[in-house]
Amino acid sequence: MTPLSLFDKTTTFGGLYVTLFVNRMQMLYFVLIMPAVLIYPYMLWAILAVGVLSQINLILLSKWISSTTRPRGYHEFVERFGELTVRIFALMGLFIILMRVSVITLGYVHIIHKFMFPTMDKKWLIGFIILAGWYVASKGMENTIRFVVIAFICGVWLIFGYFPFFFPPIASLHDLYPLIPPAWTKQSWEALLFIWSSFSGPEYLICLLPWLEQTQDPLKALSIANTMSTLEYLVIFTASILFFGSSYLSKLNIPVIHMIRYIQTPIFERVDLILISFHMFHFVFAIGVLLLCFFGVTRVALGLSDKHPTRVGFSLSFLVILLGTLAVNRWVWKSAFEENIWIKLQIWVGAATYTFLPVVLLLSTVLKRKVTE
Repeated sequence: MTPLSLFDKTTTFGGLYVTLFVNRMQMLYFVLIMPAVLIYPYMLWAILAVGVLSQINLILLSKWISSTTRPRGYHEFVERFGELTVRIFALMGLFIILMRVSVITLGYVHIIHKFMFPTMDKKWLIGFIILAGWYVASKGMENTIRFVVIAFICGVWLIFGYFPFFFPPIASLHDLYPLIPPAWTKQSWEALLFIWSSFSGPEYLICLLPWLEQTQDPLKALSIANTMSTLEYLVIFTASILFFGSSYLSKLNIPVIHMIRYIQTPIFERVDLILISFHMFHFVFAIGVLLLCFFGVTRVALGLSDKHPTRVGFSLSFLVILLGTLAVNRWVWKSAFEENIWIKLQIWVGAATYTFLPVVLLLSTVLKRKVTE
């Protein structure tokens, strides 16, 4: 078995890469379906509130990352939590990563299939997207982290495409009312949970710790990323409300793409196709990072962390991700959000990991510090 240098560390990455990574991981598939889930204009306040809560969560995460007593590697995690506990958490992590990869892949493939290639078999699209992510991941963790710059440049400018919807005659300002909910229902709580899960993703920095600079507090970078994500969510949701209104917004599965189809330019006839195509860099980056995380966590679960990674192991991880995603597409995935139990499960799992991981890790560090004192 030929050894690989996937996890070799020759350099570290500073605050800029942390900012771009967190922002891109928070702006995945859920942002494209968010308006159809939130529907009502008073959910603008919910996005702001959850953005603030997310900032508090990132403060906890930054305290753990910058702590001098946090575990620096696999063996220190084993020393603190025990080998059996670490391997059990790793097994749970495999399912969480597989679920996230399948959701963002199938969500993006559904968009490609609906708007670009309606007659093409989805299995080929799934294979192509995951293969592209595997190719990026095969270049190693360092190059995959660098790829976030390309993903950011190809994705962040797309937000400007929604600005025309803020101005008459496209915008209908009365659709922004009511800004205060007449009643708080079960659907409102579910929408809050959806927003909170949409902000998840920064917890995957835990897998990137060896490549992050240890000489600075990451809070500033995390705060900038979280603020950018909050503003992007607000812009997209506000534009959707102004254009469609709540009554019509609830009838669309992917309003973020549908509204772009109404933009006419003298150069490009189908602006939505450009938007969808540029989103591919974003999804390929996320799949590449998650594939490397899946491979690393698999090695921890199997007790192979002290051995050098091999091409066979990496290829098997790729096959598990691919076959697992194809299986979800075949037996679980539904195109309608209301019927898609897999997305709803990802909402709960993403919200849970984003809530508890920073708290548990920080508490373990505080307890360790008290013991050593």
